[in-house]
Formats: sequence, structure tokens, C-alpha cells
Amino acid sequence: MPFPRTAGILLHPTSLPARGGIGDFGPAAYKFVDGLAAARQGLWQVLPLGPLGYGNSPYSSISAFAGNPLLISLERLANYGWIDSSKLSSLSSGYGPVEYDRVFAVKMPLLFEAGRNFVHSASNHMRKRFEAFCTGNGWWLDEFVLFDSLRAKYKLASWNEWPGELARREPSALQRARAELATDLNIRAALQFAFYEQWRALRRYCYERAIRTVGDLAIFVNYDSADVWVNRELFRLSENLQPEVVAGVPPDFFSKTGQRWGNPLYRWDVMKSRGYKWWIQRLRWATQNCDYIRLDHFRGFDQFWEIPAGDATAVNGRWVDGPRDDLFHKLRDALGGLPFFAEDLGYITPEVHALRDRLQIPGMAVLQFGFSNDGAHMYLPHRAAGKVIYTGTHDNDTTVGWFESGASEEERSNAECYLGRCEDGIHWGFIRAAQNSVAELALVPLQDVLGLGSQARMNTPSMNGGNWKWRFAPGQFTPELMAKLANLAHVTDRLPQPLSVAAEEEFAA
Repeated sequence: MPFPRTAGILLHPTSLPARGGIGDFGPAAYKFVDGLAAARQGLWQVLPLGPLGYGNSPYSSISAFAGNPLLISLERLANYGWIDSSKLSSLSSGYGPVEYDRVFAVKMPLLFEAGRNFVHSASNHMRKRFEAFCTGNGWWLDEFVLFDSLRAKYKLASWNEWPGELARREPSALQRARAELATDLNIRAALQFAFYEQWRALRRYCYERAIRTVGDLAIFVNYDSADVWVNRELFRLSENLQPEVVAGVPPDFFSKTGQRWGNPLYRWDVMKSRGYKWWIQRLRWATQNCDYIRLDHFRGFDQFWEIPAGDATAVNGRWVDGPRDDLFHKLRDALGGLPFFAEDLGYITPEVHALRDRLQIPGMAVLQFGFSNDGAHMYLPHRAAGKVIYTGTHDNDTTVGWFESGASEEERSNAECYLGRCEDGIHWGFIRAAQNSVAELALVPLQDVLGLGSQARMNTPSMNGGNWKWRFAPGQFTPELMAKLANLAHVTDRLPQPLSVAAEEEFAA
């Protein structure tokens, strides 16, 4: 679908300078949205918002539908009477990198106390809202909170390591677990209610300022997730519930052994026989919670790399056909459109481009990839028609870091030739080029707006530990930077577009 010509900023909520050691949906988020509005930005892109699994990566979640409770603002819960504000004194007021172990240890007990208080003493009005949330979302919520509670009971062991009757989901065992854990299930459901209440309120605040949200959807899900535990027949699992084959990518210039991601692969034949119901639910939920969706690893919908589960590397994998057009035709019929754009970076075959073109789903262009002499000019602004352009993504170094230490001499020379003199820094040269491009959407990581170096990088792929930690400090996103972005949005015709009547009615409900 065509997107209005707009500019925006990429920033995951964990990077906000909130109290408690991690960004959340509290006051810092609203202040950031005010900054976006002052900068005349019409988009805020986030990474996946699900509860964290392995490595604290937002792309490694234990649910395709649930929200990450660490993003819940305790301050806003205190404002609504879920917890006494005096209990929040233990929350750190520092603004350094996220220390996940400490955040889990300090924030989660407070969230559970707030959830417990709500379950026992919510007002009639809020209890009705909670009950409506549980009823309307029971199709994913009931199984998720049971999975989450059992996972906690068994000290975060993967579901296949639970007692056999629970791993196999024997009805009598599930019934006993629900009875035994009833109070805990209610609390976990209350936290999901809080997450989505706060996210919806924040999105309403964005809408009032003509700012749309851009979400992110990973193609695969974790083996240790509620989705696989509940829908085992949709995944390539053996009789002993272990993956038969797993996802990854083949060996390439960057890795002689490829990348073995380890996600279980789908039984696309079973998905198709069921009318792609799970995928329709997943994408409908995504589009209800964000305006546009970035589809990660779009190539996997055409062909995916199938690796024997017992292999330690991706070398012995093979390409297997994905669902291609069939899935997206069903999605278009169910959703009334395809408000998606595709992550189609790296080595992409003509067949993948043809699939994307047939579906009229825009691809991506990343400026940092465009300055070598090996055909990478397809990523440059003058060739970005029908695409979403970025200076860099969450997987790239910052533009300053890349230019100073990651780019080759050839790339630096080509960038300077293309951009001209950048007296205000190479990052502003990149930002101007992206905004001036023919791309419909232009998105810039906040780190590039701030002109930060490699110390502000969000993620280094294939590096174990140390990722997803960066946060900016209060005052870094200055009025001067906002004014500069606003002027650029004006002169490049990327001012925020008015909201539709339907959108306004949705948030007025």
C-alpha cells in the first residue's frame, strides 16, 4: 500500500530515559512524543514489544501477542492507584545503559505488587475494563499467562523440560495447573492489561499530534514460547517435541558457517489447510497496535533456509519454498489491506523482489550500504522510489561510528562525493540525503540525530551479550535539534499528515 511522504525517528521504548533503569511508557515517553511533534516528525518506529526471551532481544520473545511488562510505567500505575508512589523509591534515577538483571530484580517485584493490588481492589469501572480486555483477548491471553506462570514455576526452564504431562498439554494437567496458579494467572493478566492500556494511551497521545507508530514483526518465533507450546502442530517438531529443523541463513561473506538462529520452522502446509488463521490473528493484532508494520526477514516468505536441528552450524541447510503470494492474499482479504514494508536487505533474489512488487509492499534502503562500488547504489536516495529509507537500522553501527571506523576508504570517499561537504557532521549529511530522497518514508535512528558514535550502537548481530542496552539522557534531544528536523521536514515536504476520521474515531472509543 502507498504510504504518505513522511519523516520519523527509530527509537525502541527501552532506550527512553525513564526511572527504573529501562525506558517505559511513562513520562519520558510522552516527553519524547512532544519532541517528535516539535520536530514535525510523523512517525515513531519501535522494535518488537513482546516479553523478552533469550539474550534480552526484542526479536527473541516468548510470545507473538503479549507485551513486555518491563515497558509498563510504574509511575503511571501509581497515578491510577495500583501501587503507592512511596514504593517506587528503589527505582534507579540513573540514565545509563540497561542492566537487565538488575531491572528484572528490582522492577518485576514492584509490577507484581501493583498487579496484585489491582486484582484485589480495582474500582468497579476498571474491573469492567479489565474483564472486557480478558474476554476480548482470551484467544491469546489465557494460554500466555498459563505459559508464563508455568515458566516462572519451573525457574525459566524451556517448556519441553517441564513435567511431561504439561509439555504434552494433557487436559487434566492443564486444568490442575490453572486451579493451582489461579491467583498468579490473574496478576499476569492484569499486567498485560496494564501494558496495553498504557500503550494505547501513548498511541492516542501520538495520534493527537499526527504521529503514527511503526511496529516490527519477526518472521519466526522462539521455540521456548507460548506460541510453539500451544500450537505444536503448526511447527516442524518431532514426536519427542524437539525441532526437526531450524531457521537461519547460509554461509556468506560475513560468516563461513552461516547463521543458525535456532527458531523452529513452520509447517506451511498445515498453516495453509487452516486458512493461515494463526498468521491472520498475528498480523491483525500487530496492525491493531501499530499503524504500519516492518516485516523482518521478508525473504523467508519466498524461500527459507532449513537447517537440520542437530547441526551446530548453518552449512548443511537448504532453501525451501515458503508460502509466497498465497499467505498475503489471505492477509489482504482478512485485513482489508497490507500496511507493511519489507526488510529485504542483503543478498535478495529476483524472485523475492518480484514477490514484493506483486504484493506492492515497499522494500528498504539503508544509506550505509549504498557507497561501495559493487552494485550497492540501489540503496542510494535517488533510487529509493517505492521504498522506506534509513540512514541505518538497529543492526547497524551509528552513522558517525560507521564513518569513523566501519567504512572503507572507498565508501568514505564515495559518501563525501555524493553528499558534499557536511560541516555539521556526516550524520546530518545522511539525514538530509534520506529526507530529500524519493522514498515515501524516511526514518532515522535517534542516535544519528544526536550525532553519537559506536558507543550508542543498539545491536551488533551475532555478538553474544552487550546488545539492546543503549539509552539516551534527558536533555540530549534538544530544542535546537528539533527545530533543525522541523525545518528539514518542511522543505522536503515530509510534514506530518492529518489523521483519518476512522483513526480519530478508534481512539475516541
